Amino acid sequence: MITAYVYNQRKLTVHELNVHDSIPEQTLWLDMFKPNDDEREWLSRFSVEEVPDEEDINEIEASARFFQSKDGLHINSLFPQRSGSDVRAINVSFNLRKDFLLTIREEDVGLIRLLRNYLRLGRLDATTPQGLMLELFHLKVDYLSDLIEDVYAVLDNVSSKVFNDEELDEVFKMITLQEDSNGKIRLSLLDTQRSLRYIQRYYREHLSEENIKDLREMLSDIESLMPHSQFIFDKLNFLLDAAMGFSGIQQTKIIKIFSVAAVVFLPPTVIASSYGMNFANMPELDWRFGYPMAIGLMLASASGTYLFFKRKGWL
Repeated sequence: MITAYVYNQRKLTVHELNVHDSIPEQTLWLDMFKPNDDEREWLSRFSVEEVPDEEDINEIEASARFFQSKDGLHINSLFPQRSGSDVRAINVSFNLRKDFLLTIREEDVGLIRLLRNYLRLGRLDATTPQGLMLELFHLKVDYLSDLIEDVYAVLDNVSSKVFNDEELDEVFKMITLQEDSNGKIRLSLLDTQRSLRYIQRYYREHLSEENIKDLREMLSDIESLMPHSQFIFDKLNFLLDAAMGFSGIQQTKIIKIFSVAAVVFLPPTVIASSYGMNFANMPELDWRFGYPMAIGLMLASASGTYLFFKRKGWL
């Protein structure tokens, strides 16, 4: 799907394009969502370089994610996407051209929908492709901050459940989920930092003073968010160690009970085994009170062992 956003006289109009259309004049933003082969071929008519495919967009080396060509500035950036209680990271390809911003993506991104709504409602005053791209990165940094706050809130809830034996399974699941979410948040922060620094270093002459100011503020915000992400990693490790330690203590208590029970019933077992041999020369076999005596010995030996453990403080 190809969508062109035309911004003229402070009014935004949206055009759904097909492969027979041309790019409208005064297009501010051209968004391609899950482009097929025909749509990629259509875009190649307006491009000098080869149109990136999904494999190109997902490359991780810096030379493939941040570069300039005859078509302008190219940046592939990770965008966080909340999916239920999980966080996903989606790659979006940016091509900042002289006249418009081109985005190519294979998945829906909530922040792009938000940017689109802000443009329709006139809540953003982005009149240049550079300003539009930086506004999207600004929304991204704010969203990452909100995700970190969500992780903090979840961890506060986890902390109160660590020492609840009935909720340990849930605690381990929540810790694992938040560790994965925090890892993707941190990865998005680092990726955004690299993208903005590349723009600051190699595209500075094309930015206005206001753009440069916004860029510096975003880099400052990312720097302030990094320690929070590291703190969450440390807290997750602490909670995981605490939960595993408590689980080990609970298992030790159970093993201790079985061990004590085995020792307590060891003397009665010896007595019962002795009188269960049925040798011919065992005088108690013919004794009238032999059976009650054996039962009494077993009870006395078990009680004595239990009282000994109790006196030593092992129970």
